[in-house]
Amino acid sequence: MKATCKTLYVAAEEAVVKTAEIPVAEEAAPPDHVENSVVNLYPQIPFQTIDGFGGAMTESTAWLLSKMPADTRRELMDYFFGADGLNMRFIRVHMDSCDYSLSEYQAVEDPIADPELQTFSLKRDQEYILPMLKEALAAGHDIRVLLSPWSPPACWKTPPTRKGGNGAIYGFMEDDVSEEPSRCNGGSLKPEYYASWAKYMVKFVCAYLEEGIPVTMLSVQNEETAATNWDSCVWSAEEERVFIRDFLYPEMKKAGISDKVGLYIWDHNKERAVERAQTAFSDKDVRDAVQGIAFHWYSGDHFEAVELLSRLYPEKVLLSSECCEMNLVGFKRSPMASMMGLDKCSDSTLELREAVHYAHDIIGNLNAGMQRWIDWNLVLDASGGPRHVKGSGFAATVIANPDGTYRKKMSAAYVALIAKSIQPGAVRIGFSRYCDDFDMTAVKNPDGSVCAIFLNSDENDTLANIRIDGQLLSLPLPAHTISAVSLN
Repeated sequence: MKATCKTLYVAAEEAVVKTAEIPVAEEAAPPDHVENSVVNLYPQIPFQTIDGFGGAMTESTAWLLSKMPADTRRELMDYFFGADGLNMRFIRVHMDSCDYSLSEYQAVEDPIADPELQTFSLKRDQEYILPMLKEALAAGHDIRVLLSPWSPPACWKTPPTRKGGNGAIYGFMEDDVSEEPSRCNGGSLKPEYYASWAKYMVKFVCAYLEEGIPVTMLSVQNEETAATNWDSCVWSAEEERVFIRDFLYPEMKKAGISDKVGLYIWDHNKERAVERAQTAFSDKDVRDAVQGIAFHWYSGDHFEAVELLSRLYPEKVLLSSECCEMNLVGFKRSPMASMMGLDKCSDSTLELREAVHYAHDIIGNLNAGMQRWIDWNLVLDASGGPRHVKGSGFAATVIANPDGTYRKKMSAAYVALIAKSIQPGAVRIGFSRYCDDFDMTAVKNPDGSVCAIFLNSDENDTLANIRIDGQLLSLPLPAHTISAVSLN
């Protein structure tokens, strides 16, 4: 057996990857065998298949990409989607405008005057999103697209419902909210427009398919209980269940796409995903219609919730469909940063903290049963924009510079180490570790190699004596590093 380890260090505020060959020896027989600092790998104990990683092509991201020189953009597309890059397999796209659009818009300007949706048009998507999607498809292999709506047309909704509560999670302060129906600040779809919205959603999916975009996933609603100050719509679990069973899925079947495009419920934070799935899937017709459960990370780890979903619904795909940190400028000004003593930290310290959060969440979700992972915006500018919502934006792993160049943040390097080490189609395998001072996961890749990922975010160096199939290797895990060891 041959073992190769890649360890990512932080040196002079840059990510440096060092590669080393690790000696492998036959494990000694008792009583001379190693018992301390042991990590066991069990390739013969398989769990879920990992389909791959991805990111979101929002209008903001697509606009920034379109402004780059063609060779720079091609380089970045190859990094995200190329076989020698991250080999991303999934792209999330918003249906009509979201907070990361340049302005509010919808594909039918006045659906009250046009109930048959004859004026439906993708002209807005054709400006930036569709051209950049097609460049991504040309750079990658076997890419699949998830469409997610942020809001139905305002004229079909009840007035805004935002009363507070979500602001602490998303980092904004409350402001005055209009009492008129709006794409923003929540509100709900009126039941008399369920059929119209189902028709609209399916029409949107079919239009993307006609453009040659491989849409294979559709979530019912982004963040179903978040009445945010950007495009949003609130759904109860019962409303979602009725909408899927009586309107959306029948419309998908009518259009002939129900066997091509999988439905995903929830698409919101992990802490309530179990209850949401239990309510939805209490109806057998809905359970049969839904392919998977999508979730976000903004309310904490909740890896146990993901594991419960994998046990309760082993036939469902578990998809982490969105995650991002706050933009550094905005975060330093936030009460949360001050409370945590982070408002005086350097940008590089916060970037490393962000990178560790990414790796910790991916590893925890994988160990809990996640099969697919999609980041939020692939690229943003240094202010966390552009976007049509006032206030500080959020962060991306790659920053577009004003001069048309770009910068990969520390989080990009951490994600890259994981995504390059875990091949699409890898199977997570069993392991045991001697302590919880470090995060880890392990997989068997389609090429037959076994790969283990170790995240040591602690202040102290540590060691892992890895046992696998009667062989042993000692792997140093330096403080503040992430490592991937591949065994062939």
